[in-house]
Amino acid sequence: MSRMPDGKPLLEVEGISVRFGAVHALSQVSLDVRRGEVLAIIGPNGAGKTTLLNVISGFYHPHEGRILFEGRDRTRLRAPDVAALGFARTFQNVALFRGMTVLDNVMTGRLLRMRGSFLWEALYWGPARRQELEHRAFVERIIDFLEIQAIRKTVAGRLPYGLQKRVELARALAAEPTLLLLDEPMAGMNVEEKEDMCRFILNVNDEFGTTIALIEHDMSVVMDISDRVAVLDYGRKIAEGPPDVVRNDPAVIHAYLGVAHE
Repeated sequence: MSRMPDGKPLLEVEGISVRFGAVHALSQVSLDVRRGEVLAIIGPNGAGKTTLLNVISGFYHPHEGRILFEGRDRTRLRAPDVAALGFARTFQNVALFRGMTVLDNVMTGRLLRMRGSFLWEALYWGPARRQELEHRAFVERIIDFLEIQAIRKTVAGRLPYGLQKRVELARALAAEPTLLLLDEPMAGMNVEEKEDMCRFILNVNDEFGTTIALIEHDMSVVMDISDRVAVLDYGRKIAEGPPDVVRNDPAVIHAYLGVAHE
């Protein structure tokens, strides 16, 4: 792999616990996401993976522990404020605006980047006009990058599932994230669609320098694209390290993989 993570933590999760009534969704989970890497988060169903992503992105606040981003505590920030710091995410279930075109969906990813007064926008003159052209040019670059030019004017709800997932990735990239969170980006895809998505994820990491944390169930995908793997089981982290080390960890084999790999 040509990726060269610099080893410095971009995000630090320290002793996070989340409870829903009597259910302990996460218990004292600590991990870091290093600048420039692809970190895979794996585990059986119900292990707490999506809960962890929801805490990182500000949708949930932990009952215990803290989250540091670039060395600063942002544990109690709301999701919009976390997004403004440079976080973007996709969801396990596609969350596009189904009645809007692909282009318009991707443009919504630029909202946090848009600046300007109401007066300029009303007059459609000067900075407002230049700003729209700049945002449109960036979105078109993302559309070209993800090879969805042919469907840019298509209503999102009419697209097959695999393409909808790619459009959702495009919308997240339109925000120019420092940290991209992907919740099962290949769920429901066929082999060819998974290969395409793997290629795009690696290209995003290589060409844009975007740090990526993703949840994924397909172990062949995890082994191919991740620099490190963190494993959750029953809300606890049971392993973390390079893919080849994690895949041979007895605790991981017992909890998730089921059989040892030669």
